[in-house]
Amino acid sequence: MTFQEIPSWRDTGRGTMVRCALWLVAEVGVGEVFTKTELRDAFPETSQIDRRMRDLRDRGWKIATNREDPTLTSSEHRFVEMGAEVWKPGQSKAKTPAASITATQRREIFEADDYLCRVCGIAAGEVYEGGVETAQLDVARRDVLKPGAKVVVEMVTECRRCRVGGRDGQADLAGILGRLGQMSQIERDHFTQWVVSDRRDFSMMERLWGEYRTLPLESRKAVRAAVRPTER
Repeated sequence: MTFQEIPSWRDTGRGTMVRCALWLVAEVGVGEVFTKTELRDAFPETSQIDRRMRDLRDRGWKIATNREDPTLTSSEHRFVEMGAEVWKPGQSKAKTPAASITATQRREIFEADDYLCRVCGIAAGEVYEGGVETAQLDVARRDVLKPGAKVVVEMVTECRRCRVGGRDGQADLAGILGRLGQMSQIERDHFTQWVVSDRRDFSMMERLWGEYRTLPLESRKAVRAAVRPTER
């Protein structure tokens, strides 16, 4: 899309939300960062321009704050992705599924996911390992590849770090079901226990292997010599 193909954001005959969308496309650009001050300076006559910009999210526009993108400051936004072309007839009222999520539905999703990030397992308010930052949970939209090559969007609980790191990711339900069908009955029974409890219990051997892999080279040699004494 070129700037000649879209109307001017300076056209005051258009709604403020539409003009804000046009400003983002023409003056900021997808992937670029802009500040709240720059937005307000572009629309000095509009006292609630921040709200008009947020309205674009209900039309599929992705505009990140420092909540979704830790690289941003509290005064910055990133124009991540353009949504509905709201300057075209009928497009300004197009709502995305995200707009239909109520506070009750959000709470139900959190409860279904045990108030844990379904990527890293951290709970709200817990401190990330090796730092002082605490986890914040939110509802994310995950593309899921279903059997028959159909892709649907499902809701899942994720922390802010995992949301930022996992953008544009796709869950492969079809692949998981396919591999499940290839398991032996013993493997399937073992996997079923993890699914039912929604957690994996590591055996002593698995824990020992994990600890072994953290050892420096010389110490790993000592373990190898202990399990295969004939190689000494």
